[in-house]
Amino acid sequence: MGGQLKKVGLVVMGAVIGFALTLNFSAVADRPQMPVLAPLPIEELRTFSEVFGRIKSDYVEPVDDKKLIKEAITGMVAGLDPHSAYLDQDAYKELQAGTQGEFGGLGIEVSMEDGLVRVVSPIDDTPAARAGIKPGDLIIKLDDAAVKGMTLNDAVKRMRGKPDTQITLTLLRKNEPKPLVVTLMRAVIKMKSVKLKEIEPGYASIRVSQFQEHTGEDLAAAIEKFYKDNNGAIKGLVLDLRNDPGALLHAAVGVSAAFLPRDALVVYTEGRVPDAKMRLTVNPENYLRGPNDVDYAAALPALAKKVPMVVLVNGGSASASEIVAGALQDHHRATVMGVQTFGKGSVQTVLPLSNNTALKLTTARYFTPNGRSIQAKG
Repeated sequence: MGGQLKKVGLVVMGAVIGFALTLNFSAVADRPQMPVLAPLPIEELRTFSEVFGRIKSDYVEPVDDKKLIKEAITGMVAGLDPHSAYLDQDAYKELQAGTQGEFGGLGIEVSMEDGLVRVVSPIDDTPAARAGIKPGDLIIKLDDAAVKGMTLNDAVKRMRGKPDTQITLTLLRKNEPKPLVVTLMRAVIKMKSVKLKEIEPGYASIRVSQFQEHTGEDLAAAIEKFYKDNNGAIKGLVLDLRNDPGALLHAAVGVSAAFLPRDALVVYTEGRVPDAKMRLTVNPENYLRGPNDVDYAAALPALAKKVPMVVLVNGGSASASEIVAGALQDHHRATVMGVQTFGKGSVQTVLPLSNNTALKLTTARYFTPNGRSIQAKG
Protein backbone atom coordinates (compact mmCIF):
# COMPACT_ATOMS: atom_id res chain seq x y z
CA MET A 1 0.00 0.00 0.00
CA GLY A 2 2.67 2.51 1.02
CA GLY A 3 4.68 1.67 -2.11
CA GLN A 4 1.71 2.38 -4.34
CA LEU A 5 1.16 5.77 -2.78
CA LYS A 6 4.78 6.77 -3.25
CA LYS A 7 4.63 6.22 -7.00
CA VAL A 8 2.22 9.05 -7.66
CA GLY A 9 0.48 11.91 -5.96
CA LEU A 10 -2.97 11.28 -4.56
CA VAL A 11 -5.18 14.29 -4.12
CA VAL A 12 -8.79 14.84 -3.23
CA MET A 13 -9.61 18.44 -4.02
CA GLY A 14 -9.63 21.16 -6.69
CA ALA A 15 -7.34 24.18 -6.91
CA VAL A 16 -6.50 26.85 -4.37
CA ILE A 17 -5.99 30.39 -5.55
CA GLY A 18 -2.40 31.11 -4.69
CA PHE A 19 -1.22 27.64 -5.54
CA ALA A 20 -2.91 24.58 -6.90
CA LEU A 21 -3.29 22.60 -3.72
CA THR A 22 -2.27 19.03 -4.39
CA LEU A 23 0.68 16.87 -3.49
CA ASN A 24 1.64 13.26 -3.04
CA PHE A 25 2.01 10.97 -0.07
CA SER A 26 5.74 11.59 0.19
CA ALA A 27 7.49 12.35 -3.10
CA VAL A 28 6.17 12.42 -6.66
CA ALA A 29 8.07 9.92 -8.77
CA ASP A 30 7.77 8.57 -12.29
CA ARG A 31 5.01 6.07 -12.75
CA PRO A 32 5.62 3.01 -14.95
CA GLN A 33 4.23 3.61 -18.42
CA MET A 34 0.92 1.87 -18.98
CA PRO A 35 0.61 -0.39 -22.02
CA VAL A 36 -1.52 0.78 -24.93
CA LEU A 37 -4.90 -0.85 -24.44
CA ALA A 38 -6.48 0.04 -27.77
CA PRO A 39 -5.35 1.03 -31.28
CA LEU A 40 -4.90 4.73 -31.94
CA PRO A 41 -7.90 6.50 -33.53
CA ILE A 42 -6.21 7.09 -36.88
CA GLU A 43 -9.06 9.01 -38.54
CA GLU A 44 -9.45 11.39 -35.61
CA LEU A 45 -5.70 11.97 -35.44
CA ARG A 46 -5.69 12.68 -39.17
CA THR A 47 -8.37 15.32 -38.59
CA PHE A 48 -6.30 16.79 -35.77
CA SER A 49 -3.30 16.95 -38.08
CA GLU A 50 -5.35 18.67 -40.79
CA VAL A 51 -6.65 21.27 -38.34
CA PHE A 52 -3.13 21.86 -37.02
CA GLY A 53 -1.84 22.31 -40.58
CA ARG A 54 -4.61 24.71 -41.54
CA ILE A 55 -3.95 26.88 -38.49
CA LYS A 56 -0.24 26.95 -39.30
CA SER A 57 -0.80 27.91 -42.91
CA ASP A 58 -3.98 30.02 -42.93
CA TYR A 59 -4.44 31.65 -39.51
CA VAL A 60 -4.31 35.45 -39.64
CA GLU A 61 -0.98 35.55 -37.79
CA PRO A 62 1.77 33.03 -37.02
CA VAL A 63 1.18 30.74 -34.04
CA ASP A 64 3.92 28.91 -32.16
CA ASP A 65 3.78 25.11 -32.44
CA LYS A 66 4.27 24.62 -28.70
CA LYS A 67 1.36 26.95 -27.92
CA LEU A 68 -0.98 25.03 -30.22
CA ILE A 69 -0.02 21.65 -28.78
CA LYS A 70 -0.27 22.90 -25.18
CA GLU A 71 -3.72 24.36 -25.78
CA ALA A 72 -4.85 21.13 -27.44
CA ILE A 73 -3.67 19.06 -24.47
CA THR A 74 -5.21 21.49 -22.00
CA GLY A 75 -8.57 21.34 -23.76
CA MET A 76 -8.47 17.55 -24.03
CA VAL A 77 -7.91 17.12 -20.28
CA ALA A 78 -10.26 19.91 -19.20
CA GLY A 79 -13.09 18.25 -21.12
CA LEU A 80 -12.92 15.15 -18.91
CA ASP A 81 -14.17 16.60 -15.62
CA PRO A 82 -13.74 19.73 -13.47
CA HIS A 83 -10.84 18.26 -11.47
CA SER A 84 -8.47 16.88 -14.12
CA ALA A 85 -5.88 19.31 -15.51
CA TYR A 86 -2.68 19.57 -17.51
CA LEU A 87 -0.04 21.31 -15.38
CA ASP A 88 2.65 23.36 -17.07
CA GLN A 89 6.01 23.87 -15.38
CA ASP A 90 4.85 26.78 -13.20
CA ALA A 91 1.61 25.08 -12.15
CA TYR A 92 3.44 21.86 -11.34
CA LYS A 93 5.97 23.66 -9.12
CA GLU A 94 3.19 25.44 -7.30
CA LEU A 95 1.25 22.22 -6.86
CA GLN A 96 4.26 20.60 -5.20
CA ALA A 97 4.62 23.50 -2.76
CA GLY A 98 0.96 24.16 -2.04
CA THR A 99 0.36 21.81 0.89
CA GLN A 100 3.29 23.02 2.96
CA GLY A 101 1.09 25.53 4.80
CA GLU A 102 2.34 28.76 3.21
CA PHE A 103 1.44 30.12 -0.21
CA GLY A 104 0.53 33.34 -1.96
CA GLY A 105 -2.84 34.44 -3.27
CA LEU A 106 -6.42 34.92 -2.07
CA GLY A 107 -7.02 31.81 0.04
CA ILE A 108 -9.90 30.34 -1.90
CA GLU A 109 -10.44 26.78 -3.15
CA VAL A 110 -12.23 26.51 -6.49
CA SER A 111 -13.43 24.13 -9.16
CA MET A 112 -14.91 24.57 -12.64
CA GLU A 113 -18.67 24.39 -13.25
CA ASP A 114 -20.36 25.05 -16.60
CA GLY A 115 -17.48 27.22 -17.74
CA LEU A 116 -17.46 29.34 -14.58
CA VAL A 117 -15.25 29.17 -11.51
CA ARG A 118 -17.18 27.83 -8.52
CA VAL A 119 -16.03 28.56 -4.97
CA VAL A 120 -15.68 25.36 -2.98
CA SER A 121 -14.58 27.15 0.15
CA PRO A 122 -12.71 30.21 1.39
CA ILE A 123 -9.87 29.30 3.77
CA ASP A 124 -9.89 30.64 7.31
CA ASP A 125 -8.05 33.91 8.02
CA THR A 126 -7.37 34.75 4.37
CA PRO A 127 -8.37 37.68 2.12
CA ALA A 128 -11.21 35.63 0.60
CA ALA A 129 -12.68 34.71 3.99
CA ARG A 130 -12.39 38.28 5.27
CA ALA A 131 -14.12 39.60 2.12
CA GLY A 132 -17.15 37.40 2.78
CA ILE A 133 -16.79 35.07 -0.20
CA LYS A 134 -19.01 32.01 0.32
CA PRO A 135 -19.08 28.38 -0.83
CA GLY A 136 -21.14 28.08 -4.00
CA ASP A 137 -20.34 31.58 -5.30
CA LEU A 138 -19.71 31.59 -9.06
CA ILE A 139 -16.91 33.85 -10.30
CA ILE A 140 -17.88 35.33 -13.67
CA LYS A 141 -15.21 38.05 -14.07
CA LEU A 142 -11.63 38.59 -12.93
CA ASP A 143 -10.99 42.31 -13.09
CA ASP A 144 -12.36 43.08 -16.59
CA ALA A 145 -11.83 39.60 -18.06
CA ALA A 146 -14.80 37.24 -18.44
CA VAL A 147 -14.18 33.80 -16.93
CA LYS A 148 -16.27 32.00 -19.55
CA GLY A 149 -13.88 30.29 -21.94
CA MET A 150 -10.94 30.17 -19.49
CA THR A 151 -9.54 26.92 -18.19
CA LEU A 152 -9.33 26.49 -14.43
CA ASN A 153 -5.54 26.89 -14.61
CA ASP A 154 -5.92 30.16 -16.54
CA ALA A 155 -8.33 31.52 -13.95
CA VAL A 156 -6.05 30.47 -11.09
CA LYS A 157 -3.07 32.19 -12.74
CA ARG A 158 -5.05 35.42 -13.09
CA MET A 159 -6.04 35.35 -9.44
CA ARG A 160 -2.49 34.76 -8.28
CA GLY A 161 -0.07 37.64 -8.09
CA LYS A 162 2.32 39.58 -5.95
CA PRO A 163 1.28 40.25 -2.36
CA ASP A 164 -0.35 43.64 -1.73
CA THR A 165 -1.78 43.86 -5.24
CA GLN A 166 -5.51 44.08 -5.87
CA ILE A 167 -7.91 42.01 -7.92
CA THR A 168 -11.63 42.53 -8.41
CA LEU A 169 -13.94 39.52 -8.57
CA THR A 170 -17.47 39.64 -9.95
CA LEU A 171 -19.62 36.94 -8.35
CA LEU A 172 -23.02 35.35 -8.82
CA ARG A 173 -24.56 34.28 -5.52
CA LYS A 174 -27.71 32.28 -4.94
CA ASN A 175 -30.71 34.45 -3.99
CA GLU A 176 -28.85 37.66 -4.90
CA PRO A 177 -30.61 39.54 -7.75
CA LYS A 178 -27.45 41.23 -9.05
CA PRO A 179 -23.79 40.22 -9.41
CA LEU A 180 -21.57 41.11 -6.46
CA VAL A 181 -18.30 42.96 -7.02
CA VAL A 182 -15.58 42.29 -4.45
CA THR A 183 -12.07 43.75 -4.42
CA LEU A 184 -9.42 41.74 -2.60
CA MET A 185 -5.79 42.37 -1.72
CA ARG A 186 -3.50 39.43 -2.49
CA ALA A 187 -1.38 38.21 0.41
CA VAL A 188 1.14 35.61 1.44
CA ILE A 189 -1.03 33.12 3.25
CA LYS A 190 0.40 31.34 6.26
CA MET A 191 -2.10 28.85 7.44
CA LYS A 192 -2.27 26.61 10.46
CA SER A 193 -4.66 23.80 9.63
CA VAL A 194 -5.54 22.74 13.22
CA LYS A 195 -6.85 24.95 16.01
CA LEU A 196 -8.22 23.59 19.31
CA LYS A 197 -10.40 25.74 21.54
CA GLU A 198 -11.69 24.73 24.95
CA ILE A 199 -15.44 25.35 25.08
CA GLU A 200 -15.73 24.60 28.79
CA PRO A 201 -13.79 22.29 31.13
CA GLY A 202 -13.50 18.88 29.49
CA TYR A 203 -15.06 19.96 26.17
CA ALA A 204 -13.13 21.17 23.12
CA SER A 205 -13.80 22.28 19.56
CA ILE A 206 -11.13 21.22 17.05
CA ARG A 207 -11.14 23.28 13.88
CA VAL A 208 -9.48 21.62 10.85
CA SER A 209 -9.39 24.16 8.03
CA GLN A 210 -7.53 22.01 5.50
CA PHE A 211 -5.79 18.63 5.22
CA GLN A 212 -2.08 19.43 4.85
CA GLU A 213 1.13 17.42 5.22
CA HIS A 214 1.23 17.79 9.03
CA THR A 215 -2.49 18.00 9.82
CA GLY A 216 -2.68 14.53 11.39
CA GLU A 217 0.23 15.04 13.75
CA ASP A 218 -0.85 18.62 14.57
CA LEU A 219 -4.29 17.30 15.51
CA ALA A 220 -2.77 14.58 17.70
CA ALA A 221 -0.52 17.12 19.44
CA ALA A 222 -3.49 19.42 20.12
CA ILE A 223 -5.52 16.56 21.63
CA GLU A 224 -2.59 15.41 23.77
CA LYS A 225 -2.10 18.93 25.14
CA PHE A 226 -5.82 19.28 25.88
CA TYR A 227 -5.78 15.89 27.65
CA LYS A 228 -2.84 16.89 29.86
CA ASP A 229 -4.22 20.37 30.58
CA ASN A 230 -7.45 18.78 31.81
CA ASN A 231 -5.72 16.01 33.79
CA GLY A 232 -7.20 13.37 31.51
CA ALA A 233 -10.78 14.52 32.00
CA ILE A 234 -12.01 14.77 28.41
CA LYS A 235 -15.81 14.76 28.25
CA GLY A 236 -16.60 15.60 24.62
CA LEU A 237 -15.12 16.80 21.31
CA VAL A 238 -16.46 18.79 18.37
CA LEU A 239 -14.59 18.31 15.09
CA ASP A 240 -15.32 21.34 12.92
CA LEU A 241 -14.88 20.58 9.20
CA ARG A 242 -17.05 23.41 7.89
CA ASN A 243 -15.58 25.15 4.84
CA ASP A 244 -12.72 22.65 4.79
CA PRO A 245 -11.99 21.96 1.10
CA GLY A 246 -9.92 18.85 1.79
CA ALA A 247 -6.51 18.18 0.16
CA LEU A 248 -4.29 15.22 1.05
CA LEU A 249 -5.74 11.73 1.24
CA HIS A 250 -3.18 10.46 3.77
CA ALA A 251 -4.00 13.40 6.05
CA ALA A 252 -7.67 12.37 6.03
CA VAL A 253 -6.65 8.88 7.13
CA GLY A 254 -4.38 10.37 9.82
CA VAL A 255 -7.17 12.52 11.26
CA SER A 256 -9.54 9.53 11.25
CA ALA A 257 -6.87 7.45 13.01
CA ALA A 258 -7.07 9.76 16.02
CA PHE A 259 -10.66 8.66 16.66
CA LEU A 260 -11.02 5.14 15.23
CA PRO A 261 -9.49 1.82 16.37
CA ARG A 262 -6.50 0.33 14.56
CA ASP A 263 -7.32 -1.43 11.29
CA ALA A 264 -10.74 0.24 11.00
CA LEU A 265 -11.56 0.98 7.35
CA VAL A 266 -11.50 4.72 6.61
CA VAL A 267 -12.09 4.80 2.86
CA TYR A 268 -11.72 2.63 -0.20
CA THR A 269 -11.25 3.64 -3.81
CA GLU A 270 -12.15 2.03 -7.13
CA GLY A 271 -10.73 2.79 -10.56
CA ARG A 272 -9.55 1.16 -13.78
CA VAL A 273 -5.86 0.70 -12.97
CA PRO A 274 -4.50 -1.43 -10.10
CA ASP A 275 -3.03 1.56 -8.23
CA ALA A 276 -6.49 3.15 -8.10
CA LYS A 277 -7.95 0.27 -6.11
CA MET A 278 -7.10 0.80 -2.44
CA ARG A 279 -8.44 0.08 1.01
CA LEU A 280 -7.09 2.61 3.48
CA THR A 281 -7.36 1.52 7.10
CA VAL A 282 -6.12 2.95 10.40
CA ASN A 283 -2.61 1.67 9.90
CA PRO A 284 0.59 3.76 10.10
CA GLU A 285 1.63 2.94 6.53
CA ASN A 286 -1.54 4.67 5.33
CA TYR A 287 -1.01 8.00 7.08
CA LEU A 288 2.69 8.46 7.95
CA ARG A 289 4.82 10.17 5.32
CA GLY A 290 7.88 7.92 5.79
CA PRO A 291 8.98 4.71 7.50
CA ASN A 292 10.96 6.62 10.13
CA ASP A 293 8.09 8.88 11.21
CA VAL A 294 6.70 8.48 14.72
CA ASP A 295 3.18 7.04 14.86
CA TYR A 296 1.43 10.04 16.39
CA ALA A 297 -1.98 8.33 16.49
CA ALA A 298 -0.67 5.42 18.58
CA ALA A 299 0.50 7.84 21.29
CA LEU A 300 -2.94 9.37 21.80
CA PRO A 301 -4.86 8.57 24.98
CA ALA A 302 -7.40 5.75 24.54
CA LEU A 303 -10.13 8.16 25.61
CA ALA A 304 -9.81 10.02 22.30
CA LYS A 305 -11.37 7.01 20.57
CA LYS A 306 -14.30 6.73 23.00
CA VAL A 307 -15.32 10.20 24.14
CA PRO A 308 -18.66 11.53 22.74
CA MET A 309 -18.08 13.41 19.51
CA VAL A 310 -19.86 15.65 17.00
CA VAL A 311 -18.63 16.50 13.48
CA LEU A 312 -19.78 19.80 11.93
CA VAL A 313 -20.07 20.08 8.12
CA ASN A 314 -21.56 22.41 5.53
CA GLY A 315 -21.61 23.02 1.78
CA GLY A 316 -17.93 23.98 1.86
CA SER A 317 -16.85 20.65 3.36
CA ALA A 318 -15.33 18.70 0.47
CA SER A 319 -13.30 15.60 -0.41
CA ALA A 320 -10.99 14.79 2.53
CA SER A 321 -13.50 16.41 4.91
CA GLU A 322 -16.22 14.16 3.52
CA ILE A 323 -13.98 11.11 3.87
CA VAL A 324 -13.43 11.80 7.58
CA ALA A 325 -17.07 12.65 8.27
CA GLY A 326 -18.25 9.57 6.37
CA ALA A 327 -15.83 7.23 8.16
CA LEU A 328 -16.73 8.49 11.63
CA GLN A 329 -20.42 8.29 10.78
CA ASP A 330 -20.29 4.78 9.29
CA HIS A 331 -18.40 3.46 12.32
CA HIS A 332 -20.95 5.15 14.63
CA ARG A 333 -18.07 7.02 16.23
CA ALA A 334 -19.57 10.50 15.86
CA THR A 335 -22.79 12.32 15.08
CA VAL A 336 -22.49 14.40 11.90
CA MET A 337 -24.39 17.71 12.03
CA GLY A 338 -24.90 20.48 9.49
CA VAL A 339 -26.10 20.81 5.91
CA GLN A 340 -25.33 18.85 2.74
CA THR A 341 -21.61 18.72 1.96
CA PHE A 342 -19.99 19.62 -1.37
CA GLY A 343 -20.01 16.14 -2.91
CA LYS A 344 -16.52 15.60 -4.31
CA GLY A 345 -15.94 11.86 -4.27
CA SER A 346 -13.09 11.52 -6.73
CA VAL A 347 -9.34 11.04 -6.36
CA GLN A 348 -6.82 12.75 -8.61
CA THR A 349 -3.42 11.25 -9.35
CA VAL A 350 -0.47 13.48 -10.23
CA LEU A 351 1.40 11.86 -13.12
CA PRO A 352 4.76 13.49 -13.89
CA LEU A 353 5.45 14.05 -17.59
CA SER A 354 8.52 15.19 -19.49
CA ASN A 355 9.90 18.74 -19.26
CA ASN A 356 8.80 19.11 -15.62
CA THR A 357 5.11 19.15 -16.50
CA ALA A 358 2.43 16.86 -15.09
CA LEU A 359 -1.05 15.49 -15.59
CA LYS A 360 -3.53 15.70 -12.73
CA LEU A 361 -6.01 13.00 -13.68
CA THR A 362 -9.10 11.64 -11.99
CA THR A 363 -8.24 7.97 -11.54
CA ALA A 364 -10.66 6.74 -8.88
CA ARG A 365 -13.87 7.30 -6.99
CA TYR A 366 -13.82 6.89 -3.23
CA PHE A 367 -16.39 5.24 -1.00
CA THR A 368 -17.11 5.41 2.72
CA PRO A 369 -16.67 2.20 4.78
CA ASN A 370 -20.33 1.27 4.20
CA GLY A 371 -19.96 1.65 0.43
CA ARG A 372 -21.51 5.11 0.03
CA SER A 373 -20.31 7.36 -2.79
CA ILE A 374 -20.70 11.08 -2.15
CA GLN A 375 -19.78 12.14 -5.72
CA ALA A 376 -22.14 14.99 -6.68
CA LYS A 377 -24.33 14.04 -3.68
CA GLY A 378 -22.55 15.08 -0.49
